[in-house]
Amino acid sequence: MDNKEIDIIINSQKEFNKTNSNSVNYRIQILNSLLKEINKTENKIYEALKKDLNKHEFESFLSEVLLVKREIKLFVRKLKKWSKKKKVKGSIFNWPSSNYLIPEPYGQVLIITPWNYPFQLSLTPLIGAVGAGNTVIIKPSELAPNTSSVLKELICNVFPQNLVSVIEGDAETAKYLLDKKWDYILFTGSTKIGKIVAEKAAKHLTPTTLELGGKSPCIVDSNIDIDKTAKRIVSGKFVNCGQTCIAPDYVLVNNHVKSELISMLKKNIISTFGSIPYDSNSYGRIINKANLLRLKENLHNQNIEFGGKIDENNLYVEPTLVINPDLNSEIMKEEIFGPVLPIISYENENDLNKILNFNPSPLAFYIFSNNQKFIDKLINSNKFGGCVVNDTLIHYVNSNLPFGGIGESGMGAYRGKFSFDTFSHYKPVLKKKSMIDIPFRYGPYPDSFKFIKKLLEKL
Repeated sequence: MDNKEIDIIINSQKEFNKTNSNSVNYRIQILNSLLKEINKTENKIYEALKKDLNKHEFESFLSEVLLVKREIKLFVRKLKKWSKKKKVKGSIFNWPSSNYLIPEPYGQVLIITPWNYPFQLSLTPLIGAVGAGNTVIIKPSELAPNTSSVLKELICNVFPQNLVSVIEGDAETAKYLLDKKWDYILFTGSTKIGKIVAEKAAKHLTPTTLELGGKSPCIVDSNIDIDKTAKRIVSGKFVNCGQTCIAPDYVLVNNHVKSELISMLKKNIISTFGSIPYDSNSYGRIINKANLLRLKENLHNQNIEFGGKIDENNLYVEPTLVINPDLNSEIMKEEIFGPVLPIISYENENDLNKILNFNPSPLAFYIFSNNQKFIDKLINSNKFGGCVVNDTLIHYVNSNLPFGGIGESGMGAYRGKFSFDTFSHYKPVLKKKSMIDIPFRYGPYPDSFKFIKKLLEKL
């Protein structure tokens, strides 16, 4: 698609926003149509995800399609309630009056999505944006071309072009889109690109939600079921071949249980993917050669305890455990985004905090412990996007919890009602009744006002 065609689509949406507003009933109707189209297209979606990422169909169902379906059903069920004007308490200073908030759409929304969960991370924010009444342009990642193609076909079958459009293209297309003026931008991707998006948005004072990444720690205390802990770490780390923004990036384990944890991690990797993960249909592949070579370089000169095999031609990196890497090495400075898990032991809480402070404000924070004081201390002394105690990843499934980062891991949040709020401007309205008036609010002001001052300060 060339720039002229892109401009035609953008301008058609702008015109639509000037002359139309989507009724709540229409939004519900079109979200139901989206659900029906997903059901019709489901096999194509699985085939595309298999081609792009070698995802098993059941993994694609759980981590992509099911989450989207549940989000649609939630919006269809709750949208009428969420869209109503909301009465709020008035103040004694404007009594008698009625006060309320009216949720209204921002207007035209740009959603830029990544390649690692290309279906789910495109449609989940779309549901929120459309549910709130906005028009939307989706720019999917060119690194997942098969899913992008299916996504475009699906959107074209459901939405008029002046309401929602998918614009495919490379980084130059994304740059062209970011130079335009938008009413809201949601970006999911790396911190590096997120900073560019924020800079572009700032030129037009466009509000943004940035879902970035970071190094999400997984802390393992000594008083926990190590086998079950290892099983849940393996599940969270190696799903989608480690290419998950909230995957445990590294493990910090109490030295007393380090050997046992490593042993259980190995056992659970083998029980999940077999002794040769290459042959497992449950194990994915790295998205492209550039990312594979980055992972290969990160493993250079590291103490590899398990795994480490790489097949460049087949984009295969074996599930790999690295022991006590240098905190200044590349593997501990940048988000890994692959099936490589560093394991670092700690002796006491001072050791633990020093390592945690090395990579502050992660997108996710995982604690495995039965010591509530230890858990509370970690939660209260660290900033993070979201925390799970005694499991991994599952907070994303709960649409009653906002999903988002802080600091280097992003800004803003969405999912469920939080998506509706993110893509809505709450317009405050105060309607004053004329029967009562306070005379001293008008000039000329009194020379002596001690009594009035005391009265007003007490109210």
